[in-house]
Amino acid sequence: MTDKPSVLFVCVHNAGRSQMAAAWLTHLAGDRVEVRSAGSQPAGEVNPAAVEAMREVGIDMSAEVPKVLTVDAVKASDVVITMGCGDTCPVFPGKRYLDWKLDDPAGQGVDAVRPIRDEIRNRIEGLIAEIAPDPAA
Repeated sequence: MTDKPSVLFVCVHNAGRSQMAAAWLTHLAGDRVEVRSAGSQPAGEVNPAAVEAMREVGIDMSAEVPKVLTVDAVKASDVVITMGCGDTCPVFPGKRYLDWKLDDPAGQGVDAVRPIRDEIRNRIEGLIAEIAPDPAA
């Protein structure tokens, strides 16, 4: 990994789990990590329940839009995390690949999204401890 690790979150629609994960990592790690998210079949908009669930914890994802997964995004990332959606990514030597099995928030209300949001935060905190610990801590 480079001095500033980069992480790519991938889910089919890039509308829920991967967007929440990217928002958490940006929020918790700040500029210590470069963050990307993408999907193989991006939705038209980010899941409104995911936006609301993140707003409840003080993170605004309302301006985010689903993005298409590209080979360049994978090449530019040190860690590629798929979100248990059966999506596949191009595989390149030297990259770290993880698959986080998470419930799908698609079609769910905010009550169902909250536990997914909280599970993602727990995983993000563990990831930060591994790849970009806070030097002030």
